[in-house]
Amino acid sequence: MIIELRNVNKSFGPLRVLQGVSFSIAKGEALTIIGASGGGKSVLLKLLIGLICPDEGEVLFQDVNIAGLNERQLLKVRRHFGMLFQGAALFDSLTVEENIAFILNRERTLSPAEISNRVAEVLEVVGLSGIEKKWPSELSGGMRKRVGLARAIIYQPEILLYDEPTTGLDPIASDAIDQLIMRVVEKFKVTSIAVTHDMRSARRIGKRILMLYRGSIYADKTPEDLFKSTDPVIYRFVNGISDAQEESFV
Repeated sequence: MIIELRNVNKSFGPLRVLQGVSFSIAKGEALTIIGASGGGKSVLLKLLIGLICPDEGEVLFQDVNIAGLNERQLLKVRRHFGMLFQGAALFDSLTVEENIAFILNRERTLSPAEISNRVAEVLEVVGLSGIEKKWPSELSGGMRKRVGLARAIIYQPEILLYDEPTTGLDPIASDAIDQLIMRVVEKFKVTSIAVTHDMRSARRIGKRILMLYRGSIYADKTPEDLFKSTDPVIYRFVNGISDAQEESFV
């Protein structure tokens, strides 16, 4: 297993967000995490790359508990990860090329020509060849997401994290992003972990789905098994049916 969480607990003040969360992820796996708003999905992503530490439990990357690492050691771990943030998180003061090449320019291990070639290659992968000199303000929401993904894959990470990859996009743009995520997984053989509220996206981009409920893993199923489940908690969530008595779900 490339990643494993063992009995992870995380609270923010009196709010217990994660309670006894345990799961593992195999190399090359495509995993989707679903659950209610504020239910801990994004917290899980932050735990995986050491941006926050668990109150209890272990977060293992390649059998090393990253919760015990210092910042320099964590930087080496994060080099294995690429992340597409919810809003793409592009720097408005940098061009597309400068955004995508940001990490490579900081590391200074490649020549400017090599970096430019790498930028052109990843832009071709995400279907945006020739926009290197554009500014983020000139891009549509879907294009910004694609540029964010190009930045995430430029240094060829082993693991890609997606935080709500289709949020704010129309159905056609969402479909394009889903197709792109699946293509990137196939092309680069990366491990893919996505958190999403988009049930259509969850069903398509993950070969396995985890459902968080009340801070714990409530379900760990294939998309087919999850979406045909008659469990009332799962059924209500995946079909968008509210329950006035289920306060924790809103």
